[in-house]
Amino acid sequence: MESKVQIAEDKFNHRYNCCQSVICCYCEEFGLEEKDVFRMTEGFGLGMGGLKDTCGAVVGMFMTIGLANSAGNLSDPYMTKSDTYTKIMEAARLFEEKKGSLMCRDLLTDKGAQPLPCCRECVKTAVEVLETII
Repeated sequence: MESKVQIAEDKFNHRYNCCQSVICCYCEEFGLEEKDVFRMTEGFGLGMGGLKDTCGAVVGMFMTIGLANSAGNLSDPYMTKSDTYTKIMEAARLFEEKKGSLMCRDLLTDKGAQPLPCCRECVKTAVEVLETII
């Protein structure tokens, strides 16, 4: 069986952006259509649509934590929110500990066309962190 890290790397190598590469490897697990998630997260690559802000792999990691942790209770939106925030803060801490930053502008150390090695490493790290959180 392929690991989630390998699945995410394969997606990245097939030109998914960083956010798509992370979250799309969890679609089946959460009963989501990959095409829908792919479309929804298209603008979150290159640090939030090319702004080089929060790394797309980090955004995908945060979204996946929400999918894994939220009760999805529309009548009581606060039911799991605090716990989800706690998990996101822990994931952010772990990612930053490994990579030095959460910001694309700091992590984007290579130049050229995708797939960039520095981005591949961010995707890999995000999924490794997810595997310890969810």
